[in-house]
Amino acid sequence: MDGMALAMSGQTLSEKIFSKASQREVRAGDFVMADIDKAMIHDITGPLAVKGFYEIAGRDALVWDPSKIVLLFDHQVPADSLKAAENHIMLRRFAQEQSILNYDIFCGVCHQVMPEKGHVLPGNIIVGTDSHTCTYGALGAFATGIGSTDMASVFVAGKLWFMVPRTLQIMVEGRLPNRLTSKDAVLRIIGDIGADGANYLACEFLGEASGRMSIPERMTVSNMAIEMGAKAGIFETDETAIKYLEGRVEDRSAIQERIVRSDEDATLTRRSWNVSDLEPQIALPHNVDNVKPISQVPKTRVDQVFLGSCTNGRFEDLQLASEMMKGEPVAKGVRMIVVPASRIEYMKCLKAGLVERFMEAGAMVESACCGPCMGGSFGLLGAGERCLSTSNRNFVGRQGSPQAFVYLCSPATAGASAITGYITDPREI
Repeated sequence: MDGMALAMSGQTLSEKIFSKASQREVRAGDFVMADIDKAMIHDITGPLAVKGFYEIAGRDALVWDPSKIVLLFDHQVPADSLKAAENHIMLRRFAQEQSILNYDIFCGVCHQVMPEKGHVLPGNIIVGTDSHTCTYGALGAFATGIGSTDMASVFVAGKLWFMVPRTLQIMVEGRLPNRLTSKDAVLRIIGDIGADGANYLACEFLGEASGRMSIPERMTVSNMAIEMGAKAGIFETDETAIKYLEGRVEDRSAIQERIVRSDEDATLTRRSWNVSDLEPQIALPHNVDNVKPISQVPKTRVDQVFLGSCTNGRFEDLQLASEMMKGEPVAKGVRMIVVPASRIEYMKCLKAGLVERFMEAGAMVESACCGPCMGGSFGLLGAGERCLSTSNRNFVGRQGSPQAFVYLCSPATAGASAITGYITDPREI
């Protein structure tokens, strides 16, 4: 009887995506060999994937489908070491030999470039050798990070084993107050769920507040799903998403064909948050789930403010931070580093006068890349220094010295704090 009931129940969005990708009806907990729609590698994780591919298939082998693989340089660009330069040379050669699309330096961060260049469609299964690949769930794709060795096997076969995840529907209700953002909402959710509270779950974001979010705001939320252990963070594809996709995808008919939603009688877990009374949130060192409302954060001086990353490096984020600064200079003793997430976002900022405003305020505006986020290229922190960052992680040593401290916040909080020199509630500016 239980088996019959299960067969009659509806499917979640993720179950439907995996059913299509494995050519059979599947349920959470099933193991499937799923077809991959897109595979992404970047300059840090790519070399190991390429090496693994050749070890599996041989030096003269060709990838399963070069049109479905995308390579980007974003973590160490321009090359900041001889090793990075050597990796870039090797990856350029691989892309050329395999006829793979390569977004070379100054195209931007992989998780921004993939959606804006039309490589993400609803209902896709997308894998990337980066944990924040889940960003693409903002457009209704099941997107997840995998290891470089797994990517090597994808290069060979175009398929990968998955266990179909259970679904947690996260209902984000109400309306975000003025100067509050989706970053504040997702930090609050992570703080409540915990860093491992959604392990291997597909988190679906629904509710009034979710539906009001722009695509940049949804990308912020999906991006951080991994910070609560989720396998993917997905929004339903609505008119907002369709409008975004129509300007980027060549085959517009493919958009409607791929849209899927969870059935009302699907088996899942649901939790709700109302953000109408939410206040700005801060993730304190050294864990992303160490989240407190800003009213409970002591007055903390900062040495550096980082505005950017795949989490909050879009035009809307930089514009909001600039509005909070109100033309005031960066506080004495504070370094402010601004990094747009892509060339396209950089040009938007340039045309809107944001680059000039940030520079006149004393900030450094860098070319599109990952920047200080992983402590790789520039903007490293010294022992005892504190950074307020719009990025997604604040682990020990993440942005430099293991004796440094990283606090996570929204772009509004970053802009307000840059001119005061301490962690500041943007509603007080």
